Amino acid sequence: MRIQVNLLPLDMKYTIDWLDYSGILASSVEARLVISSLLQEPFKSIPVIWIIEERCLAIRLSQYLRNGMSGIYGDWKQVFSRATVVVFSNYYLPILYSAFDAGNFFVIPSSVGEAWAVDSFLASSYHNKSLFGMAHRSEDFLIAIVGSQFEYSGMWLELALVLQGLSPLLRGFQSYNVSYPVLKVGILSRNPSTVHENPLETVALSFDYPKWIVEHIAWEDDNYRFLGMADLVIYGSFLEEQSFPSSLLQAMSLGKLVIAPDLDVIKKYIDDGVTGYLYPKYEVEMLSQIIRQAISNGKLTPVAQKIAKLGQGKAKNLMVSETIQGYSWLLENVLKFPSEISTPKKIEEISSTLKEEWQWHPFVNIGNTKNFNRMTESCEILDMLEEEWIRTHRDANANNSSRLPEAFLSINWEEQRMIEIENAKKMLEEDELKDRTDQPHGLWEEVYRSAKRADRAKNELHERDERELERIGQPLCIYEPYFGEGTWPFLHNSSLYRGIGLSPKGRRPGADDVDATSRLPLLGNAYYREALVEYGAFFALANRIDRIHKNAWIGFQSWRVGARKACLSKNAEKALLQSIQTRKHGDSFYFWVRMDEDPRNSAQQDFWSFCDAINSGNCRFIVSETLHRMYGISDDWDSLPPMPEDGGTWSTMHSWVLPTRSFLEFVMFSRMFVDALDSQMYEQHYQSGYCYLSLTKDKHCYSRVLELLINVWVYHSARRMIYVNPETGVMQEHHIMKNRRGKMWIKWFSFATLKSMDEDLAEEADSDSPRRRWLWPSTGEVFWQGIYERERSMRHHQREKRRQQSKDKIRRIRSRVKQKSLGKYIKPPPEDAVGEVNITATTRTS
Repeated sequence: MRIQVNLLPLDMKYTIDWLDYSGILASSVEARLVISSLLQEPFKSIPVIWIIEERCLAIRLSQYLRNGMSGIYGDWKQVFSRATVVVFSNYYLPILYSAFDAGNFFVIPSSVGEAWAVDSFLASSYHNKSLFGMAHRSEDFLIAIVGSQFEYSGMWLELALVLQGLSPLLRGFQSYNVSYPVLKVGILSRNPSTVHENPLETVALSFDYPKWIVEHIAWEDDNYRFLGMADLVIYGSFLEEQSFPSSLLQAMSLGKLVIAPDLDVIKKYIDDGVTGYLYPKYEVEMLSQIIRQAISNGKLTPVAQKIAKLGQGKAKNLMVSETIQGYSWLLENVLKFPSEISTPKKIEEISSTLKEEWQWHPFVNIGNTKNFNRMTESCEILDMLEEEWIRTHRDANANNSSRLPEAFLSINWEEQRMIEIENAKKMLEEDELKDRTDQPHGLWEEVYRSAKRADRAKNELHERDERELERIGQPLCIYEPYFGEGTWPFLHNSSLYRGIGLSPKGRRPGADDVDATSRLPLLGNAYYREALVEYGAFFALANRIDRIHKNAWIGFQSWRVGARKACLSKNAEKALLQSIQTRKHGDSFYFWVRMDEDPRNSAQQDFWSFCDAINSGNCRFIVSETLHRMYGISDDWDSLPPMPEDGGTWSTMHSWVLPTRSFLEFVMFSRMFVDALDSQMYEQHYQSGYCYLSLTKDKHCYSRVLELLINVWVYHSARRMIYVNPETGVMQEHHIMKNRRGKMWIKWFSFATLKSMDEDLAEEADSDSPRRRWLWPSTGEVFWQGIYERERSMRHHQREKRRQQSKDKIRRIRSRVKQKSLGKYIKPPPEDAVGEVNITATTRTS
């Protein structure tokens, strides 16, 4: 098919943008490493179909719980729950993994895995009879009896009936001491314990089988060696199953003649006398008759050998139609394909040749097929994870055991007791003083002012890191919107970049990132957070931007650009900063992700055709209707802003730089456009999940139109468009201004027009307070001149009110009526003064 295949090592850290894929098909338990990277946002919604055919993990589950390794058990359970669908090739595997069933198990019967594993086994040297360990010669005739994978009551009775049907065959073989072939019977069982061996020996002896003829053999995952030694395989279970028995499929794939009861699922794929032999269940006479026909002189007859050969060819392409139809139905119902690609064919349109046999020819020349044996290779990851878990817990326990004694020995317990007593006394004294002290309650305004003062003091003590300090002196800051922990590996850590988290969860610890939900409460609504995506970051930053952004220029870069390794190099960053500082291009728009190099635009379409391609063909219609509502145009107007093909390209993936003032103007236009877009699409999209811009249910319905909207605003607002090569930093102007004359709708996109429209909406939101559902007031600050005038009038009234209250207080003080004294107080003279008065009076008398 000429498809490139990359083999990823087990120890690789999967930093991949999984959003580039409509779905993920994972095969074998080794895919657990990949699925683990899909447990975080924004990759949690990507459909994952996980195909599991190994039994090794199911065997170890009980060991994990028994050995106290519940951590590994829980991790595997979480990974199984993450998969959208877990697919098994038979109905036995879901029972083994039932502890991990999260309601997402699905069975698609298939034979291709068994057929490939058998081919790998036959290509190796492990199918020699002498390697298995049974004591017999190469010329002996070995009959293998296999049964169902399920254990049920009555299975040993059915095996006894098969042994009874084989018993007449003993007379056809000579004694063990002669040179003729000797008959050997091996019974394959999943539970070869002594509890079952004793009854089996009793049954064999009752049918005159010598002890060395019948042997009980354990069923292993790699049981091809046992079946590879057999000359004839008999299916000894009469249980009706939902899919073709895997043991019978293995025997046919190995080229063995098979004899089986005429069960419905077996009759469907084995033609009696053509690709195998069938006998009525419970009729051992027919089984004996068939065996006598198939064996002659201690060997299979030529007819039996031909039937075995035809059965091997049949087994290689068994259940092809059911498998292909099952996977086609599953993919059709699980995967959601984007609008820009052609939809797959329906199941009915699949070619009949593809549904009759597998395409084995591309695998003919693959060397070293042993490496593709899933039975041995796929369980290596279990050993690796177990060793890692044991090492981690051993180190953690060692650290805890070494630290605890040191911590306890360093404590002076007597001193610690005295400190606790002193602290208790202080607390009692403080409580008593607090009860005796009057605590006058202040006004709410005073409490609010003191709280704000404390917050300011706390912020002043904030210790800023180096990147934050460097960012203050830069002319540019590029914001990287992200959502979830899965995007962290693709974000930058330099001072030129700053993250902005679109969700309160999954923010980078210790990073100076902006919390978009706290700046714009609208993003707390999951519906609009998913619908707007990066546009939510635009609105959040523009809302009172002076509080968070101090730079003259502002830029954005989607985290997906980093995932595609298309972000700016160091040289490109230096060139961009130099151009901004020197004002080389003035009020320009710089971008570095081109539409003509976008993987979605392989046909090199023009702007509006590309927009239609990624929006289910309805981009022009939706944009036209949105502009109708936004500008209030009559319904007979059907024009679109022209986006001509003049040799230039356009910006995609929200990776661009603008002056901060121009950015605010763009956000003013975007708020009105998004409001008009939401008003015509919200009802249908919110209720059903479907919208005009997607063929399937899509949470990001608005995002693809909004991704290209900045090109329309930049082109028609007469701003220069400069492309920056992300590797070299070389700049090239696209859509040169002199070539745009007569094509731009400058009046529609001018600042005066947009500002008047913005003020009208703000006045309506402020004065009328409409009760209808209206998105515009929630996308940013509501401000118009009337609000400023009203606030100034309110401040003036408050100032006049305080002044009048002060005048009234002074007037009341001055006009206060004073109480006159009821009697006059005469101060008595001192005693010395009274004595002097008396002496003077006596002298005068004398």
